[in-house]
Amino acid sequence: MEGRGDDEAADGQRVQPSNANACPSLSGDEKANESMEVDDDLFKHSTTLTNKQRGNEVTVRPATLDSLSIHQLAAQGEVSQVAAHLSKDSSLLSSQDERGFTPLMWAAAFGEKAVVDFLLEKGADPKTIARERESALTLASSGGYVDIVEALLRHGVDINTYDWNGGTPLLYAVRGNHIKCVEALLARGADMTIESDSGYSPMALAVALGHKKSSPESVGGPHLETLQAINMTLIKIH
Repeated sequence: MEGRGDDEAADGQRVQPSNANACPSLSGDEKANESMEVDDDLFKHSTTLTNKQRGNEVTVRPATLDSLSIHQLAAQGEVSQVAAHLSKDSSLLSSQDERGFTPLMWAAAFGEKAVVDFLLEKGADPKTIARERESALTLASSGGYVDIVEALLRHGVDINTYDWNGGTPLLYAVRGNHIKCVEALLARGADMTIESDSGYSPMALAVALGHKKSSPESVGGPHLETLQAINMTLIKIH
């Protein structure tokens, strides 16, 4: 199976986009303030892809692969098991769970590139939108999985899809400080002017997060490279 993105907790739990407030609303003066406060949970995700949903939960009677759904198997990177399910019922390829997630979306959310490639080869629709408007691209961008982001972009997905949480793939990549994802999205023409529900453009978001996490001696902090990637794109455009 593929390695996890740098946002995943040690226990395998991952938080993904959903319908929640993107960040606190700020006035123009507050945004201009040098000590701008940005919530660390800028995108307050209420949709949590838990170990239980993924099929990793520890129980008295551990789950076997045979007992897992195709969505859970996709999230775990079990290509052969996913293939076995599809051989019995091809309609599972586009099946959506209670959240509207397809097997492809689960694989994208957990960085399972081999499963993503397999499902795309089988004809999975990468443009499917979940109940709260999450997309496979949004989930992959949020997790920092640039190889999956690039694969999805090659399949013609909407690069600027906007979910009910007020975020685009680019905004999620910036939020996670996933520089390679930011660069990949910008290289394919991601719109840098789209703002989150609370009024942050990708550039403003990177600046705000940099102020939040950096020391006075290091303006930009951990988001400095993200800012540089956005700046380089602006230079090329002009």
